[in-house]
Amino acid sequence: MLSRIAESLFWIGRYVERADGTARILDVHLERLNHLPEDERRSVAEELLAVMGARVEGEEFGLNDLLHALAYDRQSATSIAGSLGAARENARRARETVSSSLWESLNTTYYGLNQHRKDVVGTYRFCNWVLERTAMVRGLADTTVSHDESWQFLVLGRSLERADMTARMLSTRDVLSGGISWVNMLRSAGAYESFLRTQRVSFNDQHAAEFLLLDRLFPRSIVYALRDADECLETLDPSAQRVGFINDARRIVGQARTFLEFHRTDDLLSELPEHMERVQRAVAQASDAISRKYFNQAVDLAWVGEVS
Repeated sequence: MLSRIAESLFWIGRYVERADGTARILDVHLERLNHLPEDERRSVAEELLAVMGARVEGEEFGLNDLLHALAYDRQSATSIAGSLGAARENARRARETVSSSLWESLNTTYYGLNQHRKDVVGTYRFCNWVLERTAMVRGLADTTVSHDESWQFLVLGRSLERADMTARMLSTRDVLSGGISWVNMLRSAGAYESFLRTQRVSFNDQHAAEFLLLDRLFPRSIVYALRDADECLETLDPSAQRVGFINDARRIVGQARTFLEFHRTDDLLSELPEHMERVQRAVAQASDAISRKYFNQAVDLAWVGEVS
């Protein structure tokens, strides 16, 4: 298939998942941020923006500025609105490949971005609306797009971004230490009920972290997302080699996944920041390798939030 079509589909998957992940992160921290004292709120907001790969502009930075930066700024690829706008633009470029229902869903979502209040309550509702719309887009992609190379590129982008966004979600735990419980973190990832069914007994923070990081059956865990990305890469470029892999992206993703799966520790929580940085770096490197192998304009689509 044409490299420009493959590139657009890859970034549709990434941008839609980025909007979903940013909405989840903002939603879980919104109430806590709203009740912090003004001076503490600024420092926490700056740290949260740093985790999301955004920068603070101006000295007078408040909650409304944070909401704009992460939710409503259409000029930024790190915001929800910016990501959904970029997904729609990529769908427009690949209009001959994406299904009509997928295009219409992205288009309707884009034009619905302005129908929300931009205060705290409005942003909370906006985040929930975004989760519903991105779930619809993913469902239409899975059920109305042929599962050929085009779908593989879309799922590849989605899987890499999901691993990155789950890593960022776990990284924000340190930003509001003592304020965000692991129960809320699990709920934010949509993992709470699945975690309870898996655990069945009393659990602690270590168990919750292991679930979001290492569980092989939960779709939003980092290991699951990296495995999906690895399978997409294998399908796109099956290797008949008896030794090693020529595909740099598959090597990077595979190393990141197997390191997590086979690494054992008695204190995962203390090592969590190191693991999250490693995952984000692997996603950025894999994305660069995919762009070099399959696409023509990798530099134009770089995201400043990725760890280099």
